[in-house]
Amino acid sequence: MKDRTIEQTVEVLPKGTRRLAAQLRTSARFEDLWSVLTNYNRLSEFIPNLSSSNLISREANKIKLKQVGAQDFFGLTFSAEVLLELEELKSEGILRFGLIKGDFRRFEGAWTISRLSNDLGSSLVYELTVQGCFGMPVSLIEKRLRSDLRNNLLAVEKTALQ
Repeated sequence: MKDRTIEQTVEVLPKGTRRLAAQLRTSARFEDLWSVLTNYNRLSEFIPNLSSSNLISREANKIKLKQVGAQDFFGLTFSAEVLLELEELKSEGILRFGLIKGDFRRFEGAWTISRLSNDLGSSLVYELTVQGCFGMPVSLIEKRLRSDLRNNLLAVEKTALQ
């Protein structure tokens, strides 16, 4: 598909919280996108700024996942670690995640994959609600978060199309 438009929205919520969403229409197939997103131990190989991603446990469709991300801001490296609980709802095309513990007060969202009509590919949506810890001004990193959402969608698409 030639259209590389990624639709994005940002909602400013109270107490330094942001709700971000990004959507990409892609020629990648549902199964390929799902396979990429659920290959938890390999996510850091293609998701920019994700240093590590380790599957801690799996019980049916409930997964515990530890991830570490790293970013450069104004010449300083910022690292954040999260322990997430994920729920795989493959029949609905939803991979929901929420923070168990980590370097954020709030970090939750979902990946949603929908088949486009006439089997012309898929829609891939990434939604994230994030609230930084005290001393982490989310407003300063909001622009970077928007860029990361776009880059994450493109990275998943690229891997699914390989």
